[in-house]
Formats: sequence, structure tokens, C-alpha cells
Amino acid sequence: MVSTATRLAAIKDESRAALIGYLPVGFPTVEGSIEAARTLVENGVDILELGIPYTDPVMDGPTIQHAVDQALAGGTRVDDVFTVVAALADLDVPVLVMSYFNPILRRGVAKFASDLAAAGGAGIITPDLIPDEASEWIEAADAAGLDRVFLVAPSSTPERLALTARACRGFVYAASTMGVTGERTQVGSAARTLVEDTRAAGAANVCVGLGVSTREQAADIASYADGVIVGSAFVKTLLTDKPFAQQLDDLAHVAQQLAAGVREGARP
Repeated sequence: MVSTATRLAAIKDESRAALIGYLPVGFPTVEGSIEAARTLVENGVDILELGIPYTDPVMDGPTIQHAVDQALAGGTRVDDVFTVVAALADLDVPVLVMSYFNPILRRGVAKFASDLAAAGGAGIITPDLIPDEASEWIEAADAAGLDRVFLVAPSSTPERLALTARACRGFVYAASTMGVTGERTQVGSAARTLVEDTRAAGAANVCVGLGVSTREQAADIASYADGVIVGSAFVKTLLTDKPFAQQLDDLAHVAQQLAAGVREGARP
């Protein structure tokens, strides 16, 4: 599978940002989450982020929490993540896993990393793990050849930005605003400054998430960031009462709109 940095570099050569799509594994079912992920890629998403359903999230907003609750109620387990990643290997796009650190600890840090690499995963995004306390994970990720993505926020100090930039491989995840995931009418104005400051701190790639749901927001962020991360706007299309086939059509439409947005925000 192509690495995240390689994929981002190829997209930069097109003078545009990447569209990164998040979906929780096991929602609405394990097979359904595979179909949904394929739909995203077939309609313009460049990089996939697959979330492990978790009972005590600290970053997930109401939309994603609702979906994750359904996945857990349906019996989704950590093993299903590796099944889904492996099932998407033929798409030839980087597939990163987003996980709170407890499931990784529970499985064993080195085993989790080796299992993900064996399935064809590109890396892991760890929203509740700071680089200062990530030595075991960094060692395991290096041994398995996985990307390590940590988060920065508008409240991050220059020292924290530099530390995080050094620890990341693939990209730095810049949270556009303080708070949890979810659609917002406006993305935090601090996002542009955060991207500039994170680059100045040494990051090669900075991608922005939290709150992005419209074509216009995607275009705006794509004009200054290396990637636009979207979650709730995709998940929302799968939370309706429509037949699954129609939900996938709606998901495809939203992906097409956001993919058009990142291209409208192309840099000269």
C-alpha cells in the first residue's frame, strides 16, 4: 500500500490538498463499512481514516458517537478493524486507523502495530496520546513501518507544536477548533494560523479536521492546508432511515461535493 507521505506528495504535485475521509469500522455493519469506505474512494476521497468503535471517546461528537454505539451494539470488535483494512488493500490508498490508546494497549502495542501492518494499514491516528508518553508506540510503529499521527490544537504552545511535528510521520492532525467532532457552520478561524505555526515548527504535512462539512469549507481549508479531514458529514448520510443503497448514493454525493471543494481551493 502506498504510504501517506507518498500519496500527499503526489497530490501536492497536482497543486491541491488531499481529501481524507473518516468512517467508523462496523457501522452500519462490518461489511457495510467496507462498502462505505469504497464509496468514498470511488467518489474522490484520497486517504481513508477508519475509527475503532470505543465506549469512552473524548473527541467524537454526537453524530460519530451515535454511529459508534450502533457498531458496538452490533458486535464490532477490534479484530474487525484488521479485516476491513485488508479488504480495502486493492484500492491502493493509504488507510489509517484512528484509535484511542486503550484498545491498542489492551491488544499489546507491538502486536497491534504488527497486525495492522500485516493487514496493509498505513498508520494510526491517536487523539488521546501525546508524543511525550508515546515512546512505546513510536518504537512499535517504527518496527512495523507505520505512520504516527498526533494532534495539535489552537491552544498548543510553540514547544508542543515542535515536539509533535518531530514525532509525527505522515502528517500532523490540526484540530481546527477546541472541542469535539461535528459539523459546524464555520470552521475555526484559528486553523490557518495553526497550520502556518505547525509548518514553521517543522511539520512537512499538516491536515485540518473537526467541523468540515461543506464544499465551501473544504475549498477554504484546501487553500492553505495539505489535507482536509471530514468525518461527521459522511457518517450522517448513513444514519438515515433510507435503504442502504440510497445511503451510499447520498454518501457518494457528499464525497463528490467535498472533493470538488478541495480542488476549488487549489493553490497556484
